[in-house]
Amino acid sequence: MDIKQLWKNCLAEIELEVSKATFNTWFKGTSGLKEDAGTVYIGVPNEFVRDWLKNRFHKVITKKIADNYENMRSVEYLIAKIDSTRNEDNTSSKENNTQKINRELPLKDLYVSPDDNLNPKYRFDSFIVGTFNELAYAASQAIIENPGTKYNPFFVYGDTGLGKTHLLQAIGNTIKEKYPNKKVYYMTLEKFATEFVNAMQNNKANSFKEKHRKYDLLIIDDIQFIGKMEKIQEELFHTFNTFYENNKQIIFSSDKHPNFIPELADRLKTRFSAGMIVDISQPDVESRMAIVKMKLKESGVDIDNSVLEYIAHSFQDSIRELEGSLNSIVCHYQIKNKPITLTDVKNLIKNNIKPKKNVSVDDVVKIVSEHFNLDQASIYEKTRRKEIVKARQIVMYLLREDFNVSYPTIGQKLGGKDHTTVIHSYDKIKKDLKIDPQLIQEIENIRIMFK
Repeated sequence: MDIKQLWKNCLAEIELEVSKATFNTWFKGTSGLKEDAGTVYIGVPNEFVRDWLKNRFHKVITKKIADNYENMRSVEYLIAKIDSTRNEDNTSSKENNTQKINRELPLKDLYVSPDDNLNPKYRFDSFIVGTFNELAYAASQAIIENPGTKYNPFFVYGDTGLGKTHLLQAIGNTIKEKYPNKKVYYMTLEKFATEFVNAMQNNKANSFKEKHRKYDLLIIDDIQFIGKMEKIQEELFHTFNTFYENNKQIIFSSDKHPNFIPELADRLKTRFSAGMIVDISQPDVESRMAIVKMKLKESGVDIDNSVLEYIAHSFQDSIRELEGSLNSIVCHYQIKNKPITLTDVKNLIKNNIKPKKNVSVDDVVKIVSEHFNLDQASIYEKTRRKEIVKARQIVMYLLREDFNVSYPTIGQKLGGKDHTTVIHSYDKIKKDLKIDPQLIQEIENIRIMFK
């Protein structure tokens, strides 16, 4: 196995998924060193890069390597001198592709002001509000009315891809417009950490402090990676105090509640809790439908409702993944210049849909019966009790829809029922989902239990 080439292939994929600054800072100086008994060793230039990759990008790196090398068992990082020579043909091709993409994208999606790092495409008029994020949205509006005095600090947490960055940048853009004299700055923790390390190495600690404390609103994204960075925690603590004491607004985002950030100092947990902590959960199907409709409307693409529903139901966990697939669909529409069918969409997004978790029939029966407070054995019994019939039909629907179990197998596992009975149950639930909001919510809640 050519580990050097394997890692180059992985880097090419990673470069398409992260910002240019992120790639140049953390990945450009790495290389594939060797493979030993399934362990792939990646060379890194220094300890700081090693720790950052382990804490921030280990899951991404592991997945990319596993996708390209099926015998991979683990990934390790070794400090080593790296040959940074790049393939000129690849670079040239990549630059050509980038230029092509840049020509096709609207200017507003490319322009990020260097003065505040805000992207003007992130606005509240394109921010879908639903039950999954309504508290975070309401708090953001209160902050805009009284920055620095209402909900300070403001801490938003939730899984990756649920719109936290959109919300934070929309707050920054709105405050910048409403209060022209206020200085706003958005940055990721990664950028904060990089600038801090560079300042320490170049004896410019005071310049670093002055730069970040001059703002009226400071937004720091992805704060969850600060846990093992003691020096950066200390600097952030002092920065926070300066903002708080001067009634300047500070906003954070994380993929987890501050109480669950590993090795986070208690004094920072206390500071985060002094303002307001809100979560953004996974969007319900109505919210996902609204997002799909809005994005397609912005692109001038008209798609049949049945196709919209399929797209909305295919991405339950991440708005970012949903929007990424919509971009592919829009591109297909523009190239083909003809209506998009359900078959087209299934082929376009099949590789973007996360594989379903493997579960047994008994697992599904157990979760559904617990949700409806029923005895698990009752699902297998021959009975016409409405509550049991409904629960059994939902079990059949989920086994077929979410886990692709065949109709005959479902019937056999659920008390030896004929496959036509299973088809009827599946069709009934699918039909009812179009008209019954309560059923939609019940199935959404059940699906959460499989995660």
